[in-house]
Amino acid sequence: MDFTPSEEQTAAQGLAARIFGDLSTHERLTAAGTGTDAELWKELCAAGLPAAVEDIGLLGLVLVLEEQGRTTAQVPLAATCVYGLLAVAAHGTPEQRERLLPGLRDGTAVATGAFPARGGVHIAEDGALYGSVPWVPWLRDAALVLVADAERGLWIVRTGEPDVTAVPVETTAPWSAGRLVLDGVRGERLGNGQPGAYADVLATARTAFAGLQAGVCAGSLARAVHHTVTREQFGRPLSTNQGVLLRAADAHMDTEAIRVTAYEAAWRHDEQRACEAQALTAAWWASEAGKRVVHAGQHLHGGTGADLDHPVHRHFLWGRQLDAYLGCGGEVLEELGRLLAHSGQEGAS
Repeated sequence: MDFTPSEEQTAAQGLAARIFGDLSTHERLTAAGTGTDAELWKELCAAGLPAAVEDIGLLGLVLVLEEQGRTTAQVPLAATCVYGLLAVAAHGTPEQRERLLPGLRDGTAVATGAFPARGGVHIAEDGALYGSVPWVPWLRDAALVLVADAERGLWIVRTGEPDVTAVPVETTAPWSAGRLVLDGVRGERLGNGQPGAYADVLATARTAFAGLQAGVCAGSLARAVHHTVTREQFGRPLSTNQGVLLRAADAHMDTEAIRVTAYEAAWRHDEQRACEAQALTAAWWASEAGKRVVHAGQHLHGGTGADLDHPVHRHFLWGRQLDAYLGCGGEVLEELGRLLAHSGQEGAS
């Protein structure tokens, strides 16, 4: 395995770091409230970052999403790239790729996904889709939703259709989420219904959002380090306290574990190797360790960390939201255990 970024991936990460660092400031995030920063999204699209994902691959996307996570920038980058660009490019028909990809590349069409499949959407005998999904990230911004039905078939649904309702929902993090209700809409099947498409999109999503969590944790830890180095107690910096050092060290190791497992899953995906188990591993680390890191980041700020308007609190909210979205640790671990047990039985037979 070689996780060394290519020249193109490094350039994309550097560009993302500059744009997010310049524009995703505390003042702009405060002004955006719980909605999307539309101007930042336009800037990212004008710079060609969403379009570059097809060239830099999933590992490149993970690197870019790390930079988004560091600043908790409120843009639908992960959802559009995973459920839109990469899903259509990998599994769409030639006609779908020609029709849908241009809008996804330039950002005029935002995409999201009703994932994972939990039996909430069903296909009627006439082929129409019925059901609801409690909350879908960035649904309020989306023109296209990739819906997974109860049988794990993939459908493209347009939010402007009369039989599609998006009810605004406020989640822990400001993700412009909504409750998706389908009442007999005629969805467009993604591709030709080839087997494995659902599993591939789900693994891609888990890896990408784990990369986002790595950035959220890195940003939280960086704020905690700055605070404990510059804040003094009894005439010396808080960072000289052994308990503070140990807590920060544990958070650093957890962050690195999230990062390296996300890199491995992304690298295997780009190399067209089996990556379902690795994606689940990355999701588990992002969920369990991510939760620990953002709690540590807030606790290391002492009383300051209790201020809901402090920038570190955003990292806490994003970390907890990603924990829930990725499966809350135990759920992911159970799925990984079933996958490994099934693989072991197949090997024995």
